[in-house]
Amino acid sequence: MPIYELKDQIARLPEQPGVYLYFNAAGETIYVGKARALRDRVRSYLAARGSSPKTDALLEEIARLEVIVTDSVVEALALENHLIKQRVPRYNILLRDDKNYPYLQLTLQEPFPRVLVARRVERDGNFYAGPFLPASLARRTMSLTHRLFGIRSCNEVITGQRGRPCVEYDIHRCLAPCVESLCGPDRYAEAVQATRLFLDGRNDELVKNLEGRMLAAAAAERFEEAAHLRDAMRTVEALRDRQQKMAGTELGDRDVFGVKIGPAGALVQAFLVRGGRVMERVELGTETLPIGDADAEVLQAAIQQFYEVRVAPPEVHVPVAPEETEALERWLGERAGRRVHIVVPKRGEKRGLLDLASRNAALAYRSRFEQDETNRAALDRLRTALALPALPRRIECFDISTIQGSETVASMVVCDEGRMRPSEYRKFRIRGIHKRDSGLGVGDLEPQGANPSGNSRDAGSGASATATRGGGAQGANPSGNSRDAGSGASATATRGGGAPREVKNDDFAAMEEVVERRYRRVLDQGGPFPDLIVIDGGKGQLSSAYEALRRLGLANLVAVGLAKKEELVVTRDRDEPIVLATDDPALHLLQRIRDEAHRFAVTFHRKARTMRDLTSELDEIPGIGPRRRRALLQRFGSLSGVRRATREELTPVVGARAADALLAHFEGR
Repeated sequence: MPIYELKDQIARLPEQPGVYLYFNAAGETIYVGKARALRDRVRSYLAARGSSPKTDALLEEIARLEVIVTDSVVEALALENHLIKQRVPRYNILLRDDKNYPYLQLTLQEPFPRVLVARRVERDGNFYAGPFLPASLARRTMSLTHRLFGIRSCNEVITGQRGRPCVEYDIHRCLAPCVESLCGPDRYAEAVQATRLFLDGRNDELVKNLEGRMLAAAAAERFEEAAHLRDAMRTVEALRDRQQKMAGTELGDRDVFGVKIGPAGALVQAFLVRGGRVMERVELGTETLPIGDADAEVLQAAIQQFYEVRVAPPEVHVPVAPEETEALERWLGERAGRRVHIVVPKRGEKRGLLDLASRNAALAYRSRFEQDETNRAALDRLRTALALPALPRRIECFDISTIQGSETVASMVVCDEGRMRPSEYRKFRIRGIHKRDSGLGVGDLEPQGANPSGNSRDAGSGASATATRGGGAQGANPSGNSRDAGSGASATATRGGGAPREVKNDDFAAMEEVVERRYRRVLDQGGPFPDLIVIDGGKGQLSSAYEALRRLGLANLVAVGLAKKEELVVTRDRDEPIVLATDDPALHLLQRIRDEAHRFAVTFHRKARTMRDLTSELDEIPGIGPRRRRALLQRFGSLSGVRRATREELTPVVGARAADALLAHFEGR
């Protein structure tokens, strides 16, 4: 095996603590490990053949070895953690937080930190709290940090030189660090520390902190600041008293880890206990199987990666002792500024909570990996069918919904790792559909003709229909379903019996607009970008989507169209569509995503139509509000009755000026 070629180098390694790195023939770091004695630890790999398939694969791929000597095992632990984070080696266990619910990120890397909603925990030096269940609780908590502590919510670069604060300061939701005379760095740092205590669930400590600051402000006769601190303290106390208890009062502050390892990967459940209450539940999962002692190695990786972005409590409870327990305790203690003990409870209430965490880990393992295996097979088949460079883990799908160009809306749904993510769905009202042309030729459109089937978009370019409000459409769309008068169709519509007006229904332009709006925002936010974009439609819709991506400089993103009638997959690079078998899991996945986008778009479109139908032409007339509209309809019975009324009949109801506005409006119709 290739590692035997390194036998002489291994024999010369020092018997000191340090980190060893394995590289493959391409020069990529494939594994990073730490050791109390480098020579002994690395030499053990020479006899590791046959211990597991993963170990055998690693040994076959090793082409080069490097070591870094450190002064202690604790330093080796910290260096190993940093190198794994930086290089992301393929054979190291990389645990990921579950993405079902959002987190809150306190941006400690900024000079004046903010609180933001984050979808995953990163090892970037910022503080994370969560996940929040339900997801809406994250934004409510974020809003509470603005109201209680005055944490800023803007994106402004803070220099302290702003002339005056914004309205957030006036409504007591920001301390205004942008104006140095109002809030200096020290005062803002106190607010950030209070926010961190609040997000970390350390409410008793936070109440003492707020009380001390309140008394100091009162003693200095800063009574407005003292009153604000008093209100914040009372709110935190009320929140603390309403929290549900899930454990006994003797458990104090501790984190409890449960682990489940199986053939598909490993899953860790962490219960965060503060003041005897389970405050949070965090799920960590990995598809990478351990090389050595399974439970101990997974727990070691979980503890290192979990506390890279968190401060450890005084005790950490685990089912088995991890490797290098003493070194881990010293490393955690240095980061926390106090002693941290890693404990394996044997009996009593503490053992009961540990068993509960382990049962939750086993349940989550079955839920995640059994479903994930099916999803992964479908994603892998989709990657092969579309010749994608990587697994399409994140898929975003767009759909347009309209009836004769009326109330045109769009939807976007997200599928992450084969699972739909409703919290990331987005809906759009089309803004510029009546103002511009998509620039596509007739050859790009679908076949012309009426749509007896009722399927969306089946009526081709150039179809026309006459629609009356409340009376439906005539000619092109017997079914009345969305998009039935196809792309580029025009319709003559009347409202309330008035003169006809032209309505342009350009499905291609709508798709182009919504794709551009979506990914312009993604660019502004820095991601996440999808691995695959699915467009509900054929070649024309796909061309419109790529035109929007090209303008944004994102033409390298991969997009496909899914034509609805024959379920053909249309791509940019092939003249002929891809035909997938009806029982192909890749097609089933695309259909599931497309149908969800269609459902979401149709639901939004129905709501938009309902809101439209609740409005009246009278609302468009200056000076006619809800009260005058009600009076007119009660007096004249209907819009037609108002239209036929004379100035003498209108004036007693709405006044002379509004009567003139009504007459002027109807004269132009």
